Order: sequence, then structure tokens, then C-alpha cells
Amino acid sequence: MTTKKQARDYEKRRQAKLEAKIASRQEQRRRRQRQAGWGLLVVAVAVVAGGIVWYGSSHWWGADDESSSPLTPGFEPTLEPAEGWGASPQPPDPSYAEGRTWEAVISTNQGDITLELDGAAAPQAVASFVTLAQDGFFDRTECHRLTTAGIYVLQCGDPLGSGTGGPSYRFGPIENAPADDVYPAGTLAMARVGGNGSSMGSQFFIVYDDSTIPSDNAGGYTVFGKVTGGLDIVEAVAAGGTITGTADGRPALSVIISEVTVS
Repeated sequence: MTTKKQARDYEKRRQAKLEAKIASRQEQRRRRQRQAGWGLLVVAVAVVAGGIVWYGSSHWWGADDESSSPLTPGFEPTLEPAEGWGASPQPPDPSYAEGRTWEAVISTNQGDITLELDGAAAPQAVASFVTLAQDGFFDRTECHRLTTAGIYVLQCGDPLGSGTGGPSYRFGPIENAPADDVYPAGTLAMARVGGNGSSMGSQFFIVYDDSTIPSDNAGGYTVFGKVTGGLDIVEAVAAGGTITGTADGRPALSVIISEVTVS
């Protein structure tokens, strides 16, 4: 049986390996940019409690922020740009959503989660999700965050698995957010930076139990679909808690996305 200390030590080793990998990729990127004669824009960030705090107007939950929402990750571009839409500086046009309902299947090591995407109510978010899925952007990614108190969500869609990754583009504004801030179990919504309604990328969250998620000065969170099957898988992951035993962290029961298909 794994003790809490062993779990913490494991998480520290995992984080150290991740940071080393990111540092290596950053150095490779800088080298390529120097060779090409590009300038490098450095954005200062600080690591706080396993999250990212951007110096500026957007903050990770738990930092000195105007809001208390836990679904505001600090984004930065994917360090190794994906092919296709993941490497595009501009998001796909909302017309890609075709104004229709889409069916999607998230295939994971824990089982399949089926979704219904609302291309009429949230065309920008659905266009982004569909095109990224078609490009294989979500393949072999890990759902990196679980919250188990007050707000009940599993957060996925980060190619780095750290809460800082995404495609090269960001999009907004917020679409189809509930006026009462209530997100029922089964809701599929987009994560974003606090106070910034145009900061959405690839990270999304699945609500596994009814949650009230307060709006901030940018509004609520884009709801672009719902779970139609496999919510019990997310509930089982939630029942396992986080790897450190805290109410907010990496799931102890890992969820690896092998593929996302849409039709």
C-alpha cells in the first residue's frame, strides 16, 4: 500500500522529470530560433503549488486573484508545436462546427467517455475541439487535474500534462456559460485564464458532480457539450482522489487519452 509520503515523493520525482523535459525542449527551441535569427520573447512565470502564476492580469487559483475559480490555468504555447491546427497562430473558424450536434468519443485507459458537442450554442469551442481531435492533438495526453471539494471536475487536454500546455492559438469570447454559475454533472466546458475570456486553448474539464463555479470579471466558462456515456469512469477516478491526497491535484488513478474521435 502506498503511503502519503511515498505518493508525495513520487509526485516530486515526476515533477522534476517534467521540468527537466520542459527545460530541454525550451533550450532546443531557443537554439533553433537563434539559428534562424529569431528573437525570443521570454514571459516570466512563477510556480505556485504545482500551478503557474502569470505576472499580469491572470492568475492560477490560489494566488492573489480577484476570483476564486479553480479552472483558470496559466497557458503558454506548446513547446514542440503540433502539426495542423495545434501549430496555427489563429484558431479555426467557428464555421468548422457546422452549427450542428457532434458525437465524440474520448478513448482512455480507463474506458470510453462519449460526448455530445453543441456546435450551435458554442461554435468556436466546438470548432477548436473538433479540428484538434481530427489532427490527433489529444492523442497520448493525460488528464492532469482533479478537484474533489466544492467543485468537482476532471481537467484534460494539455499535451504537456502540466496545466501549462495548449495549441499555439487562443480563442474567445466565452460562449454558452450558465447565467446561474451552476454546472450540472456531465457538463463539458473549456478551462481558461482568470479574468480573460479570450484565453481558451485545448484544456477542457468534465464536471462529474453538480458544481457551482463562480464567474469572474470575464464571465463564466464556455459549455460546449455534455457527457452521454462513461461518466461513471470519471466518478471512479474522482473516488480514487489525488495522488497527494489533497482536494486539488493530479489524479491518483491516471487517465491517459489514447484517441479522440468525432463524427
